[in-house]
Amino acid sequence: ESATAFGCLVSDMWLGEFDYVSPEAFHSVFGKRYPAFSRRTQHDAQEFLICVLDDLHEAFKQVRAQLCQERQSSAVGASTRSSSGTSIITHLFEGQLSYAIRCLTCKTLSDRPESFTVLSLPIPSTRVCSLQDCLECFFQPDTLTRNNQIHCCWCGSNQDATVKASITKAPRIIIFHLKRFAWQDKHRRKLSTTVCYPFSDLDLSPYISTSCHNNTEYSLCAVVNHAGDLDYGHYTAFCKHSVTKHWYSFDDAQVTKIPDSAVQADTAYLLFY
Repeated sequence: ESATAFGCLVSDMWLGEFDYVSPEAFHSVFGKRYPAFSRRTQHDAQEFLICVLDDLHEAFKQVRAQLCQERQSSAVGASTRSSSGTSIITHLFEGQLSYAIRCLTCKTLSDRPESFTVLSLPIPSTRVCSLQDCLECFFQPDTLTRNNQIHCCWCGSNQDATVKASITKAPRIIIFHLKRFAWQDKHRRKLSTTVCYPFSDLDLSPYISTSCHNNTEYSLCAVVNHAGDLDYGHYTAFCKHSVTKHWYSFDDAQVTKIPDSAVQADTAYLLFY
């Protein structure tokens, strides 16, 4: 099972007995479960990450349900009930957005909730921008017209509307995906924009609903980098040690300690806060 293989991988990493640990066993087990990732060709790190998180969630959710059922069956007169569908994955990574949709004809306001584990942020510049610029672009109000009209229940027909997203539940660990692969002039290309991101004190309060009481300040703990273009590339990672607070670069079998200044890279693709 991929969850067991992942657990062994993490255990080997934290034991510290080797200079580096190969994820071959996990990749082999995961590839059998998801054949699309079994081939040794380039895959999108964001798609792989979401697939891994979903797979681990399903595995841990089942274990949690079994434990709950065992506890309930051992309790005198306890009645069985279904699992809530939560796991350590949802506890750490799952957040919730709410889309406030207002019909421009009757002015009726409705909310559409949506869970997320990764927020895919547009990059509003071709040269230099900040992570805050990307967040502002994602959360700015939008107008839905023509083919994007909503069906208004009060009007009984499709109508123009405005939509604005806000975070109603902030996850403990929030993952940002920088949308570097985008369509421009009918061609898909990679954006090499320099995105400046803070190492600490990332304040998400401007984008969080007043009903949310979660912590809104985050610190950077990992970065996934992509060097290359659409057809060929190489992934590396920067990770911050949770105890020593030192940063390390993971480049295949090369694991090296790096200065904080090296963590700000033009190749950043996924940001973990």
